[in-house]
Amino acid sequence: MPDATPENGALRLGADFPPVSTEAWVAAIQADLKGADYDKRLIWRTEEGLAVKPFYRAEDLKGLESQLASCPGQTPYVRGSGETWTIAQEYVPGPDAIRADLLHEQGAHAVQELGYAIAAGVERLANLSAGKSVDSAAREIEFVFAVGPLYFIEIAKLRAARMLWASAVAAFQPKTPEAAKMRLAVRTARRDKSTCDRYTNLLRVTTEALSAIIGGCDALTVEPFGFDEHLAVNVQRILRDESHLDAVADPAGGSYFIESLTAALAREAWRVFQQVEAAGGFAAAQASGAVDAAVAKSREAREKAVAMRRRVLVGVNNYPNVQEKAPEFTPEGDASTNALRLAAPFERIRERTARHAAGTGKFPKVVLLRRGDVKMRGARVNFCLNFFGCAGFDVVESEEYLNTGADLIVLCSSDPEYPALAQEVCAAVKTPVIVAGNPKEQAELVAAGVQGFVHVQSDAVQTLTDWQDRFGMGK
Repeated sequence: MPDATPENGALRLGADFPPVSTEAWVAAIQADLKGADYDKRLIWRTEEGLAVKPFYRAEDLKGLESQLASCPGQTPYVRGSGETWTIAQEYVPGPDAIRADLLHEQGAHAVQELGYAIAAGVERLANLSAGKSVDSAAREIEFVFAVGPLYFIEIAKLRAARMLWASAVAAFQPKTPEAAKMRLAVRTARRDKSTCDRYTNLLRVTTEALSAIIGGCDALTVEPFGFDEHLAVNVQRILRDESHLDAVADPAGGSYFIESLTAALAREAWRVFQQVEAAGGFAAAQASGAVDAAVAKSREAREKAVAMRRRVLVGVNNYPNVQEKAPEFTPEGDASTNALRLAAPFERIRERTARHAAGTGKFPKVVLLRRGDVKMRGARVNFCLNFFGCAGFDVVESEEYLNTGADLIVLCSSDPEYPALAQEVCAAVKTPVIVAGNPKEQAELVAAGVQGFVHVQSDAVQTLTDWQDRFGMGK
């Protein structure tokens, strides 16, 4: 047989890239980690409690044969309806729609959205089918989901929703498989939107729209938040007419990662559904407060992650536009009660600073004192520029601390250099002095006059609010 070359048309890339076992991949990764913990460094623990691996292979799809065997438009509809989505900017959910989107806005994670939505749908189907055929009743039920910024999670969520609903409807023994097809309307979420750095919202809705489309929505609403309605519509038009996403059915189908994630979300959501059923159904679970309690727990964890800056909202709790001293617009009221917007605490901090400046003619000035080790001071200056910039303060770098007009001085150096630097600066100024970092020997620094520390474990909302109080800002 002649050599495999482009000239003779016999390309056999497998011969040039022999199989590599999973064990070999893991061994290579561990060698690169140089002793660091594999799970801590590379396993992503999602809000839902899922463990997402750094890579997936064909072996991860074992046991998912029925999920993989379906085609778009065929039961269990994990691969979508087989039809392209419709642009639904004027969409208004009907009074009987299953509103999983409201759970999302209240702080629920994907597994809760799925489990509770399916439970609500089953209860609705049972009530409707008491007076008509299961097939007719199922066709009356519509689901509304919101998509947020977790791109792959949201894709898998919508795929799992259809698969779960198909399984639930099948238990009612409809006459036609089409009865199990979920009618799925999707909108971009409000939970992650901000009034600060408003045009980042346009970027957010673009990735959310991609998740909705690749996940297989039937109708999509891109909600404007701080940008014009025509831009919201044009996001979908570009994805359809310029990117041609309407030309491919289920582009994520067969992806080791997406298929595995779809199955994991469906499995965990089915457990939530079973728990609700065991408790008497969705209405009973709601009335008992069980649903609200579970969602409140997720909401609290989500709010804490943003306050601690473990979860980044660009332009809000990190990478602020320091030229924008206050939010530029006031959002309209949310359609849902108890709705969560993660940016709101930081927006209130910005607004408070702006009111203070309007009354005094001056924004609080934070001076970042650069001294010593070049690498450490540079990293800590950058950290503090973001940290204090999120409050709307004037933040400047300096190698001097006298006659700077500072309201707060932040020492930016290395841990070994801090004691001497703190003694020098604290003795020379009456301005409050704090340290960037979390050095072990804090007692010595406090004794020298240091009044606090800011670092990656700081609660930014609490810390910034405390300094606003110390600057004498009105509430």
